Amino acid sequence: METKNIMIVGVGGQGTLLTSRILGGIMLSAGYDVKLSEVHGMAQRGGSVVTYVRYGEKVAEPIVEEGCADVLIAFERLEALRYAHFLKKNGVLIVNDQRIDPMPVVTGAAEYPADIIENLSKDYKVYSIDAQTEALKMGNAKVFNIIVLGLAAQHMDFSKEQWLKVIEETVPPKTIDINKAAFIKGFEF
Repeated sequence: METKNIMIVGVGGQGTLLTSRILGGIMLSAGYDVKLSEVHGMAQRGGSVVTYVRYGEKVAEPIVEEGCADVLIAFERLEALRYAHFLKKNGVLIVNDQRIDPMPVVTGAAEYPADIIENLSKDYKVYSIDAQTEALKMGNAKVFNIIVLGLAAQHMDFSKEQWLKVIEETVPPKTIDINKAAFIKGFEF
């Protein structure tokens, strides 16, 4: 099997690291060699958080090179735009349709780009979900990342049951039920 590459990008506090742990867990449970790498920028100040998940029979390096990602999971629109060039030409882009203004936009020094998802759809296979709204409907805004993961899981070769087992093994015990429900919501979107 050729090595597969997944990137997860977001802003500090969006659950990027938990999501990468779940992804790594499912790959390990399927018997793959897995390499994870994290880049934290100024995460506590609303900066980018990037995680790389690579899996296959034997994976040498943890970093995904530009133009090599099979799947890019973006927890915010601008992060999708910022990292889209990492996708392969036939790669899949999963985007949480949420806007978080970076400091230059907040201070008026820059404008938030318009029509990000529409523009990305010209070059990539884009699947978008307003996971924040869906999570709020469920009563827990924190699980939006797991909803997005559920949508992304539709484009990977693992069963819903495999995902749910790894989620149960990875998330805090008190949050198992809400995280499983969030995953199913995204998986069935």
